[in-house]
Amino acid sequence: MPESSASVPASSSSPHDASVVFREKLWPSFWIWLVAAGLSGAGILVFAPISMAAGVTAAVVLFAILTVLLVLSTPSITVTAETLRVGRASIERRFVGSAEAFRGSDATAERGTRLNGLAFMCIRGWIDPVVRIEITDPADRTPYWLASSRHPDELVAALSR
Repeated sequence: MPESSASVPASSSSPHDASVVFREKLWPSFWIWLVAAGLSGAGILVFAPISMAAGVTAAVVLFAILTVLLVLSTPSITVTAETLRVGRASIERRFVGSAEAFRGSDATAERGTRLNGLAFMCIRGWIDPVVRIEITDPADRTPYWLASSRHPDELVAALSR
């Protein structure tokens, strides 16, 4: 499975996505898939005393379940001319203020000590960089969105257009 989808220029998008400025899917990292395979392998240990076939079957079924859960829970970030969508949340671009990318210890601080309790978060532990997106809607108590991104500078650039 690919690590991520880089930004998509509007000219290369399909006709119904003509206004897509940026798109990224936050796929799990390679090591998450290794963990899923390891957990699935535990099925062999549990069922091997009964029969090796039952153990292998349990491992395959566990890996299939974990794969479905990981794929279904993988959020995407989409920026169009009209909207910003992060995971299941969506907001009109007119209510999006400034955006700033953070990496390393700054990203850790944004997810921790500097985090506002009212912020909307779509973060994944296997992706270090985060982008803080200011929300300017006066009717919304959410001060900003904090989203993981493997391409934070491209996301910030797309939101700045």
